[in-house]
Amino acid sequence: MLKLSPSILAADFKNLSEDIIKADQGGAQYIHIDVMDGDFVPSISLGMPVIQSIRSCTDKVFDVHLMVSNPERYIDDFVEVGADIITIHAEACKHIDRTLNYIKQKGIKAGIALNPATPLSALDYVLELADMILIMTVNPGFGGQVFIDGMLQKVSTLREMLNKKGLNTDIQVDGGITLSNVSQIIQAGANVIVAGSAIFNGDIKENTQSFIQIMKEHEKA
Repeated sequence: MLKLSPSILAADFKNLSEDIIKADQGGAQYIHIDVMDGDFVPSISLGMPVIQSIRSCTDKVFDVHLMVSNPERYIDDFVEVGADIITIHAEACKHIDRTLNYIKQKGIKAGIALNPATPLSALDYVLELADMILIMTVNPGFGGQVFIDGMLQKVSTLREMLNKKGLNTDIQVDGGITLSNVSQIIQAGANVIVAGSAIFNGDIKENTQSFIQIMKEHEKA
């Protein structure tokens, strides 16, 4: 099933709850929450108190993307404030196997993210443990970047890998996604779409509905 995960990094932080509600009303299934520590990536963003404050405004899946060094230190905290999925970066975690298992032991889904330059071979011994693989299609740390076209092949290759192993793992794509390129990304094999600026710049509900409409057309095809 195709799912839309609006990235609130692109929302208006003064009206964060209202923006989330509009995306919810537009049909988004997930809410994508980027957590950045100023170490693994240059920026600093949303922490536990913010997530806790917005948990009550929607019942949609909280899709928490930890762009932080040593993410294993924070799993309990993010579970406590309402994360439904926690995605860690292969490049930032010293013990990927242990951390993915620990996330799942907490009763939520576990994801693993790869930066654009990180090869799929980084997944060789942990692929079966992940509920979701996140392919970054920009270099992480800032919103509003341009999609790296070469990542389409990476998504396609990953989907082939999963199919060969009989795995129904979600493939999430994050970075530079617009109404103009989302069809290519879905055709490559992604089924969880993260969009930030393309949703939160302008009419949020209408933008969300436009993405959902494209997804429905692909599901009918």
